Order: sequence, then C-alpha cells, then structure tokens
Amino acid sequence: MASVHESLYFNPMMTNGVVHANVFGIKDWVTPYKISVLALLYEMTASKIPLPERRRLNKLILPLQQGPDLTLGQFLKTVEECCPQTAYAVKRRLREMADGELRDMEYFFSILPTPFTAFDTEAYKTSVVGLFMRHMLLAYNKLSFSQVYKLYKSLQQYYHSHYAKRTDGQVGLPALIADDSDMDLTSTEDTVGDRIDKEELDTPLHESELSKGPLSQKQAEYFLARQAYLLKNDENKALKPAALQEELNNMLKFNPDFAEAHYLNYLNSMRVQDIFLSAHSLLHYFDRLILSGNEGKSNGDEGYGRSLRYAALNLASLHCRFGHYQQADLALQEAIRIAQESNDHVCLQHCLSWLYTLEQMKGSDSAVLTEDSVKMAAHFCLPYLASLGIQSLVQQGATQGKTAHKLMDALKDTDILHWKHSLSELIEISLAQTTSIWRMYGKSTMALQQAQLLLNMSSLEPVNFGVQQNNTEAFTVALCHLAELHAEQGLYSAVSEILQHLKEQFPPHTQHAKLWMLCDLKIQFERHMNEGKYYLAEPLITAMSALNKTEGLYRKAQVLKALNRTTEAYSILQRLQVHCEKAKCTEIVIRVMLSTAELHWESSGFFTALPLLLQALALARQHHLQCLASEAMLHLAFTQLMLGVPKQALSVLHEAIEPILAHGSVMDKGRALLLTARCQIAVAGFRPNGQGQADLNVVVLAVDTLNEAAAYFCKLNCKERLRDIHYLQAQLHHALGQTSKRNKSAMLFRLLDQELQSPAPPVYI
Repeated sequence: MASVHESLYFNPMMTNGVVHANVFGIKDWVTPYKISVLALLYEMTASKIPLPERRRLNKLILPLQQGPDLTLGQFLKTVEECCPQTAYAVKRRLREMADGELRDMEYFFSILPTPFTAFDTEAYKTSVVGLFMRHMLLAYNKLSFSQVYKLYKSLQQYYHSHYAKRTDGQVGLPALIADDSDMDLTSTEDTVGDRIDKEELDTPLHESELSKGPLSQKQAEYFLARQAYLLKNDENKALKPAALQEELNNMLKFNPDFAEAHYLNYLNSMRVQDIFLSAHSLLHYFDRLILSGNEGKSNGDEGYGRSLRYAALNLASLHCRFGHYQQADLALQEAIRIAQESNDHVCLQHCLSWLYTLEQMKGSDSAVLTEDSVKMAAHFCLPYLASLGIQSLVQQGATQGKTAHKLMDALKDTDILHWKHSLSELIEISLAQTTSIWRMYGKSTMALQQAQLLLNMSSLEPVNFGVQQNNTEAFTVALCHLAELHAEQGLYSAVSEILQHLKEQFPPHTQHAKLWMLCDLKIQFERHMNEGKYYLAEPLITAMSALNKTEGLYRKAQVLKALNRTTEAYSILQRLQVHCEKAKCTEIVIRVMLSTAELHWESSGFFTALPLLLQALALARQHHLQCLASEAMLHLAFTQLMLGVPKQALSVLHEAIEPILAHGSVMDKGRALLLTARCQIAVAGFRPNGQGQADLNVVVLAVDTLNEAAAYFCKLNCKERLRDIHYLQAQLHHALGQTSKRNKSAMLFRLLDQELQSPAPPVYI
C-alpha cells in the first residue's frame, strides 16, 4: 500500500529565510546580464511579435529575471529558440551599447517606458515587466558616475567576451552581418516554436544552474526553491545528487550560515540514503535558523523554541525513515517535551502522528493512538493530519480483516475532506490505497478501475517549472498494480510498456524505484515458473531478497519445491511461517500453508494436508481474502479428488469457480478448469483401460472443459500443464471413438513430452 506519512516531513523551504544581500559577492543589483534582460523586455514592448512567440517569451520572463546570470551565448540561444527576430533585435541593441560610447547606454535607459504611464503595453506598473523595469531604473539612478562607468566597462567585457570565443583567436570582432548570417529574418514559418512547445522552455536555464561564480541573494533563493520543489514533485528534473552537492558546497563557501542551503543538502542526502550527511545537514539547518534570529524577530523567544521542537521532530522522522526506532523514539520524546512546555498544540499533534507511525513500524498495535490523533486533529482543525490518521486506520483495518464496506465508507468520508480542502496529494494516496485494498481482497476489476481513475485524474497542484504531477509514490503503486494485473492475464506486451514507463519516470536512483523493481522481479519470476524455466527464475531470488526478504524467501521455497528439493523447501517454509505470524503478514502465512500442503502431496500425504488447507481457508475467509480463499478451495478439492471423493470435490469446485473466473488470473482459471475436468472424469466413472461403463455425456463435457483450460494455458505458454491436458484428451477421444482427434492430441502430447525432456507426473483419474 502507499505510504501515508511521507508528507509529514516539515518543509522549511516554504518559509523565507534571512539572507544578507551582499553575502554572495554581488555588490550592485544592476549587472550586464540584467541589462540584456532589460533589452529583451524593451524589444518585447516596442515591437509587434506574433502571439505564439509572445506566449513563449512570456514564459521566459520570470526564469530569466530570477535565475542565475547566464552568459551572453546562453541568453541569446534561449531567446532565439523562442523568437529569432527578437533575439536579433536584442543582439543589435547590446552591440550598439558595447561598441558605442557611455552615452549610448545612458540613452537606452532614458528611452525605457515609464511603468506608471505605459498602460497599453506589458510595462504597466503592476506587471512583472513593469516592476522589473522600475527596479532597474531605480537601481541605475542611484549609481554614481564612477559606478556607471564600471557598469559600462563590464557590459563591454560581457558582450565582447562572447564574440572573442567565436573568432577562435582572431583579432577584432566579427561583423554584424556575418554574425547573424544564420538567421533568416524573412521566414514566417514557426518551425522553432513547434519544437519549443514540446520541450520545456527552461531547459537551458536548468542546464546552466551550476554557477560559475558567486550568486546574489535572489538567485540563491530562486535556485534553492526550484530544486526543493523539483525534489518533491519531479526528481528527474532536479540536478543529479553529485552536481547538486557540489553547487551547495560552493554556495556554503560564501555563506556557511545560509540555513536553507543546509536544508536542501539534507533533502539531497536523503536521495542517496546518506545517513550521516542527512542528519548533519538537518541539525545545521536548525542551528543556523536559530542563529539568524529569523523567527525570533517576529515571535520573540517563541521563535527559538519553535525551531528546537521542530528540529527534534524532523530528526525523529529522519531516524524513522532509516529504521532507527530507538533513536527516533528518543528524538520524538524530546520534541513532545519541548512542545508541552511551549503549549504548542499543532506541534504536539504532529508528534502524536509520528508516534503512532513509529509504533506501526515497530509492529505494535497503534489503533488507539491513531484514533486519538484523528480526534485531536479534528479538534484543532488540522484536516491534513486527520485524513492521514483515518487512512492509517483503514490500512490497519485491512490487515486485521475488517470488511471492505467499512473501509470504503471511511475512505469516502476522507475523500469529502480532501476535495473540500483541495488536498490533492491525499486524494492520490486515497485512490492508491483503495486500489491496494481491492487487490488484497481479490477484486481485480475494482482494483483496475481505481488505478485507472488515479492515472486519469487531473491534479489540483499548481504546475510550476513544467513539472508533471504523476511522480508521487501513489502513482508508482497504481502503475505497479496495473502491471501485475496485466501480467495475471498474460498480457506481457502491455506489462513491458508499463514497466518501461516506470523506469523512465522513476529511475533507479529515485526513492520510489524499489516499488517497480520488486514488481518487475515478481512478474518475471512468475512468468518463468509458469513456463517451467526454473533455471531462469532462480537467479531472480537474490535480487528479490535484497528488496524484500520475505518475498525472496517465499520464492526460494517455490523454486526448491519445483526442483523436488522437498526437505530444503519445507525448512524454509516453516521458518517463514513463524516469522510472518509474528509480523502479522496474513497473506504470506496463507500462501505458506498452501505451499506446505503441496509438499505433503509429493509424498502422498493427502490426509496430513487436509488440516493445513482447512486452516488456510478459515484464515482467508476471516480476513475476507477472496482470491486466497478460492485458491485454498482448489487445493481442498484436489485433495478430496486424490482421496477418492470426486463428488465432494466437484461441489467444492462449483462454489469456488465463479469468483476465480470473474477475478482470478489466467493461471488460476486454467488450473480450476483442469481440476474440474478431472473431477468430471472421475464422477463419470471413466477408466483408461475401458473397464466399466462411463457416462459419455459427462465425458463430452469434460472434453469441452479441457479445451477451455488449454486456451488459458496457451496464453501463458505453460507447457507442462498443456502436456497433461493433451494426455487426458487423447484418452477421452479414444473412449469416444474419435480417432482423428485422439491422434492429434497424442501427437501434441508426444511433441511436448520430447521438448520438456522431463518425466511427466502421474495424471490421476
């Protein structure tokens, strides 16, 4: 199921930290790059630009203003991809100033539109363009003559350094005509725009975020806010962990007390599971936050205490993430103590939420704590925490065997709360959780519907930086369920497409990649086992155990059982059952019981298998696990058939066959129909040697049932079971006097028997 507590991490990046303006080395706000941006805005207001190009340029305004200073080549390339004509005009304007005199730069600032009078252009006083122009004019007018001259010389260097590189060591500057020979100003076709619409306009800015020198205050804040947002919503578009670490180290060299940089360092360390550096950066963040006095200025001493208690709370969440339960408990108790002293009910409510989460991770029953948390969150009007608590209660109820309608009613109430408060993240988690619950209960159709609903839902989150909203854990869970549901129906081409999308959307270094990795391994394992390729399934166990030890042990027992290494398989199953009973993993316990019963079959211990099967059936019905209950009934019917009571086995099958055909996998459907045909043959009194009188009508019915079962096994390329079916069909066609069909079935059996090169197990009739 989707984790419902990922969003409880305190996110201080949403607050405005105190950063001194001149700390990063930029003394004056007016820079040559800002003049280039100003020239772009002037050309946008002074010339007529086609609407598609104007829209693309409007998307660039904020990234260009707030982002790091670009080189002239990067800046012109970015603008040229949106509007070549405007890029040419900007280039010409900069050339006039750089190759002219100081009065040319003075003239440019004098002709800028006044934000208070330019109502008919983008430069009116409340627009982004107008505010930027006003800020630039005010900053320029405050400069002394010597500062204006330095700005002019730096503009010349900024412009000429770009073209000095392009001349490859030649003396002098290229002519303007030669410089712009690659630009077709008469072309009216918007071929570039079509490409830009498909790609993100901020790609050049993203690539240039690695600063070559010190950053200004606004640039640093923009960079940190952008990277924090990308880490939360679309990790693929954020800088790689090593590159981001290098950038943060450079930033902290200029200002070691920059608190937000330490917090982003903490988030980056979490990506690579660096325990030491993540804890170190988190503590440094709160230390710097306290030293800066950011909260203390507005809240007095309360700001200092608030930072302390949230520092302890974040430290507890960090240890929970890494499985350090004792350290997490100590940090959580410290946060509770400080919050109680300050009478901070909101912080106490967050602490209570993490307290029941910690108890769940330890394997303890935290239902009472969770209920108290929900009541207190509702009392203090904290819908986010209240909803998380209800979802946690639903998750606990599902594992404890609560009925589906009670759980769905609870989720319906939380969904009303989500839509009321526009909690889109919790809506996604709720849909993913509903999908998991229906899968667990064996209702594949309902699970498929909920997964599709989540994938087709439009997110309520505002989309910034071109971020897609399908990069959360909930979407990963839904896609994994879809992959497994398609694999159960033998649609492996669709499975490969879903997994390919998961690999692209969640690369191996991302935090949710483990989900699809385990899903991929399980699908491959089941496919190889169905095809009888045990030598291909066995190597997957090691990788599966690294991701989930319980799943790895269970799959190892399956391979050993298939290889007739009964003693080793039985030993693993016994250890696994004890472990899962302690951990309350009911599904695995039932599967282990069914596998143990199959081991008893190998030694003809059908009587000893009966108690295990009845216990597994009772446990599955107690927890409303319809899929496992049907599988237990199939095992029970086969045992009864082997014990010589085919009529009772057939009646059990009639009860189990309907949910299997409605919601079961292709393998389960084929096995159920094959077993039904065997029971029908036994009830009809058929004997291979021709002794006795068989009911031919029932025999004909059994042949039809075998044909249907063969169709299911063909989907999965399950040759061992197809061999059994062809053997039975040959016997039945011979009894019915159908010589040609008998010969065909016998030939198919012979071909499969030669291909498998393994002795066929006895087919009991």
